[in-house]
Amino acid sequence: MPSILQVALDTPLYRLFDYRLPDTFGTVPPGSLVEVPFGRTRQVGVALGALADSAIQDNKLRDVVRVLDDRPALSPDILRLAQFCADYYHHPLGAILLATLPPRLKNTTPFVADTPWLLLTESGRIAELPARAKAQRALLDALRVAPQSRETVRAQKQGRHASALVVAGWAVWSRVAPEPADAPATTTAPPATAGQQAALDALLPALGAFGVHLIHGVTGSGKTELYLRLIDAVLATNRQALVLIPEIALTPQLEQHFRRRFPGRRFATLHSGLGEKDRTENWLAAPDCDVLLGTRLSVFAPLPRLGLIVVDEEHDASFKQQDGLRYSARDVAIARGKQANVAVLLGSATPSLESYAHALAGRYQLIELTQRAVSQAELPAIELADLKHLPLDNGLTRPAVQALAETLARGEQGLVFLNRRGYAPALYCPSCAWVSPCPRCSARLVLHRTSHRLKCHHCGFETRIPPECPSCGNPDLKALGQGTQRLEETLSALLPTARIRRIDRDTMRPRAWAELGAAVHGGEIDILVGTQMLAKGHDFPNMTLALILDTDGALYSPDFRATERLFAQLMQVAGRAGRADKPGRVLIQTAFPDHPLFRYLQRHDYAGYARTLLAERKQLELPPYSRQVLLRAEASTMDAALAFLHRAAQLAPDDANVSVFGATPAPMARVANLERAQLLIQSSQRQALQAFVRDWRPQLDTIKPRIARWSLDVDPLVF
Repeated sequence: MPSILQVALDTPLYRLFDYRLPDTFGTVPPGSLVEVPFGRTRQVGVALGALADSAIQDNKLRDVVRVLDDRPALSPDILRLAQFCADYYHHPLGAILLATLPPRLKNTTPFVADTPWLLLTESGRIAELPARAKAQRALLDALRVAPQSRETVRAQKQGRHASALVVAGWAVWSRVAPEPADAPATTTAPPATAGQQAALDALLPALGAFGVHLIHGVTGSGKTELYLRLIDAVLATNRQALVLIPEIALTPQLEQHFRRRFPGRRFATLHSGLGEKDRTENWLAAPDCDVLLGTRLSVFAPLPRLGLIVVDEEHDASFKQQDGLRYSARDVAIARGKQANVAVLLGSATPSLESYAHALAGRYQLIELTQRAVSQAELPAIELADLKHLPLDNGLTRPAVQALAETLARGEQGLVFLNRRGYAPALYCPSCAWVSPCPRCSARLVLHRTSHRLKCHHCGFETRIPPECPSCGNPDLKALGQGTQRLEETLSALLPTARIRRIDRDTMRPRAWAELGAAVHGGEIDILVGTQMLAKGHDFPNMTLALILDTDGALYSPDFRATERLFAQLMQVAGRAGRADKPGRVLIQTAFPDHPLFRYLQRHDYAGYARTLLAERKQLELPPYSRQVLLRAEASTMDAALAFLHRAAQLAPDDANVSVFGATPAPMARVANLERAQLLIQSSQRQALQAFVRDWRPQLDTIKPRIARWSLDVDPLVF
């Protein structure tokens, strides 16, 4: 008698689906991928277990089409992690499970995995073949020198001999080829500083069990070196390391550094910058790799021998997904570490207040690195240029230009930070005050002069630059404000001999970072101009000046996290200067030089400023002293979005431990022709808030009339 298979599908429905499993398929282990009919289409789903019976009438049950044996099943640990996310973030389990897979594996067409490398097994190293098996012996000897590619095996017509070695257990086809095991390391470990050694003494004994360890190290203190030594200890026990980083741009240089440090080890990278084929191959290679390096989605990668999780720049908002499953990769990494009973390292020069509060309360182990790793390197001096008394010329003060000129005269390099890409934030008509609006968003179109376009950085809309004002016909339109393109143009005019390189999303692709690093280290670039891409992870020994422009907006933002983010950003940018034996200098242009943030910044006193902010948050009952959930609604009209939220508030369970605030338009009220509103729910007790949302969420499905979409954001970072 056919059994019933429960299948998770990529739908917005909070349920599993029952299918009849024909006897011909036999037993289907949980995590297997299956093809099933769904409506008028067929979908790939994840089998989660068999039932003896179903609540669905037998004549309405449909059969599983096939079990996809051509691709690996999801492991039990990934199933557990996805279930945690479904419970905590109140998101459909099927949507989570299918989101963890590369797109190619969710396709119903047959899949042929590429295993391009033939590797020698341990038994193959000592295997002895008879003298007459000359071809097999030649292949075995070649494998003892280096892995052989499938192309080489085919070219030498050794395919059947390779198959014989695989059947004998002396070789194996693999997706990842290690470097030769006897290859010398091209990067030797520098002597550990006193701070690094103290950290190692505390962390090495803790690697065998779950624990969260917050590494708070000043910029240039050698946090990466600490990671490398701890990863080395984990690899020595034949276990794997997962390293999460916030930016795709950091992946190539870190991977190169790791490969030089660990010859003979297998590496894989996962991030959205990879093509579909590469992403699929790297995901399939993950179980066999030694180190997996990637951005937030890598937290769900299959790693059966996981021994350590590292979350670098753990404070970075990029670890929080802003659509679909709105998860925090840092928090999910901690959950995965707990499930796998492995240590989790969180590293940052400016930890998030949530992590720092946990460390102060003793829930995380706090490891502090207070000195830079290069003995001659000192933390840079931070100066303020008061914009109330200094005139601006195209966004730059005279002291800023002079500081750049002096830096170049010494043969040193400078960095100019402006977190706004494009030529100017808007195009402006001085005659009628028209300012280039986006027709789809409550935002301005950004002027991109090099491509002769106006672009919206929120919805992607773009149009040509109008020859005259659309409102009054005035042909004399002005660029309003500064962007990185305009700043590059200004600096080129002021410093005509300087070699300037602009770094932002318009100019950089992941593969270009290796070239950039080589150019900076080789002295081919004098000034880097860029956005937050330059703020972290880069180590340029000859860079001695960091010039920071136009950051005051965060000081009067309604977002309660704005000053925390600004302090972290300024500390990270400042940390790019003076990382070697030459003293560093930081110059910040601001109209608020007396703000407390700058006093702590000039002292490089993260701990002092963090305690000040934590005291304010505690008084106001804001995170981390409370937990929040944001219900977001999008509709064709603001009235419809607000009506949905008002009805949602009426359906909220009555709980004295949970506060439901009023519905309001979102700060960015209109995006891509949809009006957006939100409703905030808050509690000082996580369990009470979770129970509240569990009871409340099913009620939201009953609200009529329907709107475009709604979503729940647990632990929101962006309002």
